[in-house]
Amino acid sequence: MDRIGVVGCGLMGSGIAEIAARAGSDVIVLERNAEALAAGVARIEKSLNRAVAAGKMPEEEANRARSNLSFTEDFTRFADRQLVVEAVAEDEATKVQVFKRLDAVVSDPTAILATNTSSIPIIKLAMATRRPEQVIGMHFFNPVPVLRLVEVISSLLTAPETTARVKDFATTALNKKVIDSKDRAGFVVNALLIPYLLSAIRMLESGFATADDIDTGMVVGCAHPMGPLALTDLIGLDTTLAVAESLYEEFKESHLATPPLLSRMVQAGLLGRKSGQGFYSYK
Repeated sequence: MDRIGVVGCGLMGSGIAEIAARAGSDVIVLERNAEALAAGVARIEKSLNRAVAAGKMPEEEANRARSNLSFTEDFTRFADRQLVVEAVAEDEATKVQVFKRLDAVVSDPTAILATNTSSIPIIKLAMATRRPEQVIGMHFFNPVPVLRLVEVISSLLTAPETTARVKDFATTALNKKVIDSKDRAGFVVNALLIPYLLSAIRMLESGFATADDIDTGMVVGCAHPMGPLALTDLIGLDTTLAVAESLYEEFKESHLATPPLLSRMVQAGLLGRKSGQGFYSYK
């Protein structure tokens, strides 16, 4: 698969587009408007320039990646794509609409439609198409160019050939480490991670410990590379909330219920690094 499409050029979409372009694929990236596209292009440029400056990538390789990328606001540009990865906001209704549009325009009968969702059941998106056997989850981790893990999630209707092709592409072309997951909310990583993050937020909310002390305890005491509140800021409080709600909807377990502090911060636009303020300030 060397003709790739990416829907969305935010934190995750830009990273997915970058690594596919660096792998030599012809990559078309779609965003909803010119402003969002410009922001996505700038995000990829910043990442490539940082890698070159750090000596992790020759300038020639960065230039090859740039030449493999093109940007559009037109879904019909995806007609000949062999793999399209959806990476829009973690909202089920929005993702369903994207899959309906992709199903209508992607003409290759063997093309695979993948989602980077953090928690939404794959079958819900697959049933928005006429090709559920070719719909699969490819959950990358932020920052995509750095973290090697990809969760591959097959629904009850995903064809074994689809799973095999995606796993081969992720490991061989993208040099990622793949783990398999059943199609349940949160998959493997977020089913374990989100309850931990919610517990840290509840501890802060209760006044039991400060944000610094919570994070220092887990970094210094448990050898975690980042504390849970700093990690929530990196993930995005809105994304954390969306995943928590998806988990609670599926399992109805009390430890998955959203802490009021998390809800209020999202309502206030305090989303973490992306907004400049979360549990910590990034301004």
